[in-house]
Amino acid sequence: MVERLQTAYKSVAADLMAASHSSGYWPGRLSSSPLATATAVSGLVCCELEMQRKNCLQKEWSEKIQLLIFSGLHYLAKHQNEDGGWGDTDRSHSNIATTLLVRSAFQMAGAPAHPEDMLPRADAYIAREGNIRGLRKRYGKDKTFAAPILANMAIAGLTEWKNVPSLPFEWACLPQSTYRFLRLPVVSYAIPALVAVGLARFRNATPYNPISRYVRKKCITKGLRLVREMQPESGGFLEAIPLTSFVAMCLSSAGHADHPVVASAIEFIANSVRDDGSWPIDTNLSVWNTSLSVSALSDEEELPAASIRDWLLARQQTQEHRYTAASPGGWSWTERSGGVPDVDDTSGALLALRKLIERQQTDPRGEESTPPVWKAPLDDDTREHVHLAAHLGTGWLLDVQNDNGGWPTFCRGWGKLPFDRSGTDLTAHAIRALSRWSDLERSATPEASSAEPTVNSRVEDAIARGFEFLEAAQHEDGRWLPLWFGNQAQADQSNPIYGTARVLMAYRDTDRLQSPAARRGWDWLLSAQDLGGGWGGSGRHIAKGQPHEPSSIEETSLALEALLSDPKLKSDASVQHMIRKGLAWLTDSIERGSHEEASPIGLYFAKLWYYERLYPLIFATSALARAIQVFSTEPQIQSAESSGRVLEKTGR
Repeated sequence: MVERLQTAYKSVAADLMAASHSSGYWPGRLSSSPLATATAVSGLVCCELEMQRKNCLQKEWSEKIQLLIFSGLHYLAKHQNEDGGWGDTDRSHSNIATTLLVRSAFQMAGAPAHPEDMLPRADAYIAREGNIRGLRKRYGKDKTFAAPILANMAIAGLTEWKNVPSLPFEWACLPQSTYRFLRLPVVSYAIPALVAVGLARFRNATPYNPISRYVRKKCITKGLRLVREMQPESGGFLEAIPLTSFVAMCLSSAGHADHPVVASAIEFIANSVRDDGSWPIDTNLSVWNTSLSVSALSDEEELPAASIRDWLLARQQTQEHRYTAASPGGWSWTERSGGVPDVDDTSGALLALRKLIERQQTDPRGEESTPPVWKAPLDDDTREHVHLAAHLGTGWLLDVQNDNGGWPTFCRGWGKLPFDRSGTDLTAHAIRALSRWSDLERSATPEASSAEPTVNSRVEDAIARGFEFLEAAQHEDGRWLPLWFGNQAQADQSNPIYGTARVLMAYRDTDRLQSPAARRGWDWLLSAQDLGGGWGGSGRHIAKGQPHEPSSIEETSLALEALLSDPKLKSDASVQHMIRKGLAWLTDSIERGSHEEASPIGLYFAKLWYYERLYPLIFATSALARAIQVFSTEPQIQSAESSGRVLEKTGR
């Protein structure tokens, strides 16, 4: 059994290693997105038309923009689903938001559609889904994405401007410290969109109230200055094509096509296009991918530890962030300038750094205490640099913990909208990072160690409060729901497998295996196994009339990694059987090469689906490394295997 696991591990780990950059990081590749492509096309069309009116568009840029528009439309035409709609990726179900955006792009471009029935089929899908009513139902009270989509439709002439929410862009001109009290209708990272959509709505549907007109007119210049200050060097807000496109088209529609923000945004969009004419939702997840890859690979892999360590250290934010006013110390998901420090990526980077330096320590005799492939023991200066970075990073996590004990995504106490509230997956990740570094606080510099008792006590208190939040957030059946991942097979599109697995890893890493909450989590995870042995599909509960969704490499791997810490694994034959069945499904899939195809489980802001080609490689590598360790060292499990319960093919 162990031999087969090792073979599968070597295969998927080799693929993961091959995906790394020579500089010591994993850039990955996000899925192309019809939604991002549609917004890019609409943004380019709107900006080109308005720039021509203002006579501020150079001929060479006009030709380039036109080429990008037509190549984007060609990509969209090829990826319409059978039901007439479009999904967020080429592997996603159709949804009303993406379909409305694609329809707006074709309407704005005015290009003949091919095939001829493409737009009529799209219109029929939109009508079935309720058009604007369906869009509002999808997003509820959160106007972060609904407002820009409606503005895009209004610019295209598909709806009236009165249907676009009149966002209070003047509020964004107030000090950032007041945002948490204003109950803004958008999440923390969407201030540029709030200003841009608000300006477009004000220009095209001026309010009747003279006081509102006066106040908003007075705030236009300050609002534009704020957006310019928040625009990163790359030109891309959050490095996100949709957000950047919305800002560009709305500012152009508001009469500001000649503003520097628009020019920088167009350049970012043009530089982000792919060879097939499509755009991804974001530039990359390089920091996130790198942190997860380092944590997933076993100690036997020959990694350039020093290069990866230095690359991660260079990605730490060293100044207060202009978006969220976050203090220095955090990490974002990308090395690009548009990234924003957040809890998940900060936690991942801290865990990866801890693993990297542990492999470079020396023992008291001066000999390397780790496999020779990691080489290059730490010198004093490097060790101090890493410890300072960890001290700053753990302090950043402590400072953003919410009053309810959980951790939000970007900043503390913003609100209750999606991705601003505390999340179970974020909280579990933060707990794991804090617990791994708490014992190194006393190893920091004299300046840091002078506050050692306070820091260590804060860590212990934060972890305890974090678990209180997790137990309060656990559903009665034992599952936990995450913020940043979803599953199309679920009726509510949540991903309890991802959430439950990630939370259980926090219980594992803090020696809370006997907790009643963890026991309920393991029991639920076992009950969620698909009939074929994997996790994540609709194979256990197939709704009548709904398409069958297969298990995924990503969710199966996450479930297995968590379940391999289940205390019952050593003594319960049924648990052993289910885990072996899951491992058989996983190894079968790897032998067939299925790990080369990612599933759209990633959930970006505003219910925007994506897949990342490294996710199945990372998660499978991590699960198999854990399985090899467990099955090689646990005598109870070895004896069960020798008695006849062997890892066999599932017959699929």
